[in-house]
Amino acid sequence: MKRLPPLPALHTFLITAQCCNFTRAAELLHLTQGAVSRQISGLESHLGYALFQRQARGLSLTPQGRELLPRIQQVFNLIDEAVEQVGAKQREALQLKAPTCVMRWLLPRLMQWQAERPDVPVELTTTVQYGVDFRREEFDAAVIYGTQPGTAQVAHHLFDEQLTPVCSQQLMDGPVPLTSTADLARHTLLHPTRDDEDWKTWLRAAGVTLDKLGSGHHFDTLDLALSVAAQGNGVALGDWALIGEDLATGRLVAPFDLKVPTGGAYFLVYPERPAPSPQLRELSDWLIAEAHSKTARA
Repeated sequence: MKRLPPLPALHTFLITAQCCNFTRAAELLHLTQGAVSRQISGLESHLGYALFQRQARGLSLTPQGRELLPRIQQVFNLIDEAVEQVGAKQREALQLKAPTCVMRWLLPRLMQWQAERPDVPVELTTTVQYGVDFRREEFDAAVIYGTQPGTAQVAHHLFDEQLTPVCSQQLMDGPVPLTSTADLARHTLLHPTRDDEDWKTWLRAAGVTLDKLGSGHHFDTLDLALSVAAQGNGVALGDWALIGEDLATGRLVAPFDLKVPTGGAYFLVYPERPAPSPQLRELSDWLIAEAHSKTARA
């Protein structure tokens, strides 16, 4: 049986082929340029053919090098996937990241999931950030908000953002009820962002102009604005997909029928590689079904 080339030399070939420069490859591999050159020469000697053409301004792959490169890439991808899958099996819980604004929808469903599937626990990390970088963050999956998911990840659409004003029943029963959109001028507006854009979007769609739009209270998160609204201290904008529980319990009421889509949406995402574990796929399918269920969002 022919002896296989050493794995470190194949890895050095892979990195060198990606940048076609011994100096840059040495920096990436934390080796000296001479060590990289010797490993490539030793690999070429072992294989019996040249992998690179040495040129004055750098390197270029030979026909044999170009043919070998995608196969070596596939080998190392398989190794990465195997290591990740074995490591994932050793973790006791699925690691999930989500922005605080989606907690009203997500947290009750994760509690239901844990009650039904205690054998597949989930550890949730909340953040004010709307995205995730799986290259730097060790999460199995994430719920993100935006207009378009990033690359190198599998994305499942959960629901679109639709804004509508919400307040407490106490405010509705007070001396200045909200019987028309014009009544908003006599109430404190609670802003979930610093730029007033959410209210501007809704008021524009409603055909309403307010002279002192930014004179209300501003908050760093949607959750804070909704909490203050529930206490009867103003009118906030709620995302229709996220406030179902608040409306069902009477904690909040929606005085108007108009729901304005913003173009933003919520997605469940996980890395393309490695392939999701059976547990993650099951949780993903369950959350997607919940999001697409009208009764679950009402």
